[in-house]
Amino acid sequence: MDSPPSETTGTATRSASRRQAHRRRNLTVLGVLIVALALLVGGAWRLVLPLFQEAGEEPITDYSGPGSGSVAVVVTDPAPDAIAAVLDQADVVATAEAFVAAYEENDRASAIQPGSYTLTQQMRAADAVLALLDPANRADRTLTIPPGWRVQQIVAKIAEVMGVPVADVSAALAAIPLPEGAVGGIEGWLYAQAYSIAPDDTVEAVLQRMVDRTVEVLDELEVPVADRGRLVIRASIVEAEVTDVEDRGRVARVLTNRLEGCADVGPLLQMNSTVAYGLDKAVTDLTLDDLTNTETPFNTYVVEGLPPTAINSPSITSLEAALAPPDGSWCYFVTVNPETGETLFTDDPAEHEQNRARYREWLEAWREQQSAAAEDPTTEGEG
Repeated sequence: MDSPPSETTGTATRSASRRQAHRRRNLTVLGVLIVALALLVGGAWRLVLPLFQEAGEEPITDYSGPGSGSVAVVVTDPAPDAIAAVLDQADVVATAEAFVAAYEENDRASAIQPGSYTLTQQMRAADAVLALLDPANRADRTLTIPPGWRVQQIVAKIAEVMGVPVADVSAALAAIPLPEGAVGGIEGWLYAQAYSIAPDDTVEAVLQRMVDRTVEVLDELEVPVADRGRLVIRASIVEAEVTDVEDRGRVARVLTNRLEGCADVGPLLQMNSTVAYGLDKAVTDLTLDDLTNTETPFNTYVVEGLPPTAINSPSITSLEAALAPPDGSWCYFVTVNPETGETLFTDDPAEHEQNRARYREWLEAWREQQSAAAEDPTTEGEG
């Protein structure tokens, strides 16, 4: 028969259990201390590291290059910090700081333009700057619309730049809603400037951007919505008639004076530019019969007041001139030499007739010169 455990044996067992529990507690405390120490050291290093970097003891991280693969990036803000953030996010450069440093070391870096680019990933920052300066890396295209262009010219240019049929652009244009305040049609509301066309841009998006830009400019000029249609029409006539900034203001004043009724012509504007638009001609191709006998809404020699729509996309200077023309009593003007832009203004009908005679002399000489050049075989193929 087994004997019962002695008191000594029970005491020994309890002591061993206490030692094991104590050892576990010590190990737990040690683990906590190790974790705390690691966190403390890591936090201290994060605080101290920038001090070394500021002192120049830690170099800016940069890829060694040349990189691999490709990625599309869009630069909207040409400031170096903004570009650096975009490239860092796309892993084109290792750090934004590296790009900013490389940008500051390149004298041509300020020529980097907003747009879409296709770049290699993990490049040296200096190579990234060069890549952005290389037009071959541009993924977008530039659409440039000069002031004074008509809708049909703009449609053709969009088709050319975007590689689509003219009919598709015309169809897209017909679907664009007229902005508030527009009169008669879309002519005059496709703002003339340079546009960056991204690879995924649609024709509709580009056309809408042009209309929206016109609205933005009119907002900036604080033009009331109710006045915008007539203002754009007047500005388009100013744009077509003269090029000199001061002359544009004077032409705008002539328009105002004519609309208010000049003595011998009343509210007839008598603008060659509007007649030419209605006949789809150049001003220099107009005949006397065109001015006096053609019946279009744009013949301001026979139809009083403004034409039904604008006749081109006016520039900001023409819009400003039409918005606030200078004081003056002029009722007449004529550009006596379109090649130099010399334009004469007067409020005297007799003086105006003399100025018109000067223009007719220039026009006759110009047409003779054009005819001679067309007949001379040595000029064939010249621009």
